[in-house]
This record gives sequence, C-alpha cells and structure tokens, in this order.
Amino acid sequence: MVLSQTCQRDCGKIPLRYPFGGGPGCGDPRFQPYVSCDQQSLTFTTHTGSYPVTAIDYNTQVIYISDPSMSTCSCTQPSKGFGLDWDAPFTFHDDTIFVLLDCSTTSSPIYNPSDLNTDGINSSKLVPKCDNGGALICSALYSCRPISTVNTPISTCCVYAPVDLGPSYDMDLQKLKCSSYTGFYSFNGRESDPNSWKYGVALKYKFNVRNDFPSSCEYCERSFGVCGYNGPYNSFLCNCPNGLNTTTGCLFGEPYNNGSRFLPWQIGKI
Repeated sequence: MVLSQTCQRDCGKIPLRYPFGGGPGCGDPRFQPYVSCDQQSLTFTTHTGSYPVTAIDYNTQVIYISDPSMSTCSCTQPSKGFGLDWDAPFTFHDDTIFVLLDCSTTSSPIYNPSDLNTDGINSSKLVPKCDNGGALICSALYSCRPISTVNTPISTCCVYAPVDLGPSYDMDLQKLKCSSYTGFYSFNGRESDPNSWKYGVALKYKFNVRNDFPSSCEYCERSFGVCGYNGPYNSFLCNCPNGLNTTTGCLFGEPYNNGSRFLPWQIGKI
C-alpha cells in the first residue's frame, strides 16, 4: 500500500462512482479529461466547451449534461453548437433529440447540401438529415413565447434523431447557418407541452469494449474504497477512507475472492 491523495466520493450533490472521479488519479484515466470536479461542480468538457453535469445514472450508464447556451421554451439565445471529441468514451443516448432553430432556408446546407464547401467530399454525407416526422416537435417549440415573438417560420426548424453529427461528432451552427439549437432527452409525459420537457444532452458511456465492470474495482467499491490509478502505466489502485491506496481493497487482510463479508454490491444511481 502507498500514500496518496484522497479521492472524492461526491461532487456537490452528485455521487462519484467508477468510471468517474473528482480529479487526476481517481476514477478511470480515460474519462478523467472529460469529467472533472471543480469547486463542488461536476463538469463535462469537449472541444466545444464545458458543460454542467446535472445527473449520472450508474445503473443505465448515462450521464446528463446541460448547455447554458442552448435555447429552451423559456429562453432563446444564439449558440455555437455542441460536439463530442471523436475519441471520447461517450456516445449520444438514443433518447437525445437535437433541434436546430432559425436556420436559413436559402443558404443552410441542411436544405441545400451543395452550398457547403467540403473540398470535394460528398456534402450530403456531412450535414444533418432532418427528421420528416419532427413537425410536431417544431410546432411545439415554435409556440414558445420567446420563439413565437420573433415570428420565425416553422420551416427554419430541423429535428434530427437519432443524433448523427457526422464523422467529426460536431454540430457547427455557424457552418449550418442556424442561429441556435435545443436538445432534450424526455418529453416528460407531455409531448405537446415543451415547457415540461427535460432539456439537455444524454450521453451513454461504456467501461470498455465488452462493457465489463472491472472486477478489481468492484471489490474496491464493495470494501468502501474509491477506484483510481497511479504511475506511468495508470495502474489500478483502490483509494481507502483512511487515505491509503492499495492494489486490492480496503478490508486489509481479507483475500480478494472472499465476498462473504460484504453486503450485496450495487452500482449507485441518482
């Protein structure tokens, strides 16, 4: 065992469980560049900006984030868009719906793919495909007071789901010639009432290719430790409540495969 920093168990009101950690050396090193805790605020970071994490469902492996620059039914504002780093261990959850707002019907590549300068690449493969079944969503959003007062025609609205941001995983509103966007992941049982929708972005994550929860981390958490890593090879370490790190668990002297001393282990959820 070796001395080490103490890993946080919570960030604000959000519990921290594997693969997430509060800082370097905690959680899984592949996730640490994207999710961090600063002054008790959990943040998700990509090349397009930093976004507050609103919740994590550890049972379904979904992280929920919000974008303060996106439009909602209560506020419409200009936005740069949203994107994922291509090598990040996240994908868009199937429930996530993006809606592009106030797009130019005369110059946006959404309507005229040939208008997009793609250096010889087939432009039709690089722009979002609007969902023909999204008319009801557009009608509901354009009935919101902040949008309706601008008198923007519904034809400037584009819904696309499932989300496909192309090979760059990026939604560049300036290139798409749209003023703003909104994202939501649930109608909250009231599809015709956009005031009740759950706005934000839902992202799925996987532990590894097979999505197997690491057995060493399972033992660590069952013994009230926090999973972390250390050294040039990011070797696994279990951070214990007493401030020590071990390569197994926090019930010292217990063999690794002795699970009879522990209560049934469950992944946390909020």
